[in-house]
Amino acid sequence: MVIKTLFVDPTRCIGCRACEAACRECDSHKGESMIMVDFVDRGFSVASQPTVCMHCEDPVAPCAQVCPAVAILITPEGVVQQADPSRCIGCRNCVYACPFGVPKFDTEARLMKKCNLCYDRTVQDLQPWCAQACPTDALWYGTYEEFAVSRQGEPVPETRFGEQSVQTRVYHVLPEGTPRLDLAALLQEAAAGREVREEAWVL
Repeated sequence: MVIKTLFVDPTRCIGCRACEAACRECDSHKGESMIMVDFVDRGFSVASQPTVCMHCEDPVAPCAQVCPAVAILITPEGVVQQADPSRCIGCRNCVYACPFGVPKFDTEARLMKKCNLCYDRTVQDLQPWCAQACPTDALWYGTYEEFAVSRQGEPVPETRFGEQSVQTRVYHVLPEGTPRLDLAALLQEAAAGREVREEAWVL
């Protein structure tokens, strides 16, 4: 089965927030955006990053795994849905379990909300609203094969958090030849540096 998904390329993001405006038009959460444009350091940089649900595959959707009411369902295509209002008990386990900090908890509605990849559109082979509205294709929708022949960059479906890695349905796009960061090694180096400085201070 041909699988289409989102490709997120921060190098193309211009921080226009057209994706947020488009997301508010989605029928499943009309008037509220389930995508966030994060600014890395607004005081010193114009760099921005669209943040969407990554639709985790391995481990399978931590948000769904910790839901005691089985309110978060996963479609056969691997799309992790937002909480079913008839089942969600407002425990917020999903909010705490998500490694990407994506789910939002609506305190008034007592309901978890998040991106469901515009499932009502994508099952009809239409683009998600965010990808359709993005003027620079920082959010791009298609298959891996289509990306490989039409776009530059290295699509990566894996994010590492120290020794833990998460395989996702959504791809982050890195510039070609970008070295992979080993966060565990960087932390060890930083700790070693602190030890050296502390020893010098004692002497």
